[in-house]
Amino acid sequence: MQEVIIATKNAGKAREFERMFRPLGYEVKTLLDFPDLEDIEETGSIFEENAILKAEGISKVLNRIVIADDSGLSIDALNGRPGIYSARYAGEAKNDEANMIKVLEELNDVQDKDRQARFYCALAVAAPEQETFTVSGTVEGVILREKRGTHGFGYDPIFFVTEKGKAMAELQPEEKAKLSHRAQALKKLESMLPSLLDGEKNA
Repeated sequence: MQEVIIATKNAGKAREFERMFRPLGYEVKTLLDFPDLEDIEETGSIFEENAILKAEGISKVLNRIVIADDSGLSIDALNGRPGIYSARYAGEAKNDEANMIKVLEELNDVQDKDRQARFYCALAVAAPEQETFTVSGTVEGVILREKRGTHGFGYDPIFFVTEKGKAMAELQPEEKAKLSHRAQALKKLESMLPSLLDGEKNA
């Protein structure tokens, strides 16, 4: 199987990318497979900027094509927060439980009809001596008042997927892999992957 490198150390994201790429015939490698690489500082003000920083930084070190994801939760009633700070909303420790508690507390007085939100994903693709490009995907929903489901990670237990009538964490992993924000972004990238990776292989 051909390798594709994803610039993430998030084990949950790594599993999701593996489920999405395996049916396409690709073996996923993540930064968990390159433990000596230093973290790339995410100083961007939007998802695309952070994804580009990670993709280009790791691509330069490995001299390989690298795909980087930056994604998060945007809540209308919180003026788009937590946004790019989704992973560390409650502090730098990146604690999923603490992040959810903070969101639920901030939305405590917000009526059910005003709890609209969306997951957003930006994927950046960087390759040596080529211009980096991005694709994006979203999934719409509302924020629940309590956690539901045991699958997924991050904010999945409090994010209700309207079209499915379930919390994201109630979806089976295979089902989430088809409709998530990352899946939507990957669909836009899918047709470009073979030529990109074949070019790398033949370089």
